[in-house]
Amino acid sequence: MHVKILDDRVVARAKARGLDAVVYAPHFVRLPRIRERAASFSDDELLVIPAREVFTGTWRRRRHVLALGLDDPVPDFITLEAALDEFERQEATVLAPHPDLLNVSVGAAELREFPDAFDAAETYNAKALPHQNRQAQAVARDTNVPAFGSSYAHLRRTVGEAWTEFEDPVDDESDLVSLLRSAAPRRVVHRSGVGHRLTGLAEFAHLGYENSWGKLDRLFLSGMEPTHPDHIAYRGRFDDANAY
Repeated sequence: MHVKILDDRVVARAKARGLDAVVYAPHFVRLPRIRERAASFSDDELLVIPAREVFTGTWRRRRHVLALGLDDPVPDFITLEAALDEFERQEATVLAPHPDLLNVSVGAAELREFPDAFDAAETYNAKALPHQNRQAQAVARDTNVPAFGSSYAHLRRTVGEAWTEFEDPVDDESDLVSLLRSAAPRRVVHRSGVGHRLTGLAEFAHLGYENSWGKLDRLFLSGMEPTHPDHIAYRGRFDDANAY
């Protein structure tokens, strides 16, 4: 909870690491496509749960929000307030990934400003550096928000480096949504050792590409993203919330 990539190798690795479920939330992919792909890779051994990590705000003031249990698509590049209102309308579960990480994250300020909007905050992210994870833990502790952990895998080898253990089983999407919304008991777990740190550093290095050339290509060279609020798929529903 959560991964950005999904293929046979990811599924095999998740199973080998003993995971029962993964949350699949790729960047700039609309919800129907995410749901379709998640269903095609789910089986009796591994549940793939669809989700959206919505990029709210402008490029200079991005705030990433992870939403599970959505029924209707929500675009990127709308205001944080509009995204949270839409999540509330859909009764979605709302999480704060990598809080206070660089300039892309919801932090303590937003968690205090919207105290009823977030169901959990990430306290361990395999992509983050140790001091960044300590800061995330402090954010969750100081705002009294339940925790979760994830590999945040953009690279296949990161799958299963960090995870969240619940006392109750997760047999379908609604189970996980309910556990998160109810602040059910859970434990954030991660691997350790040199291999784990090297994998984390490789992921962090990938962050540099993702937030430079990767985003430049998507935003300016590849045309309109399918999750842009001006896309025809949203039929103008989010025109007033467009952050650009």
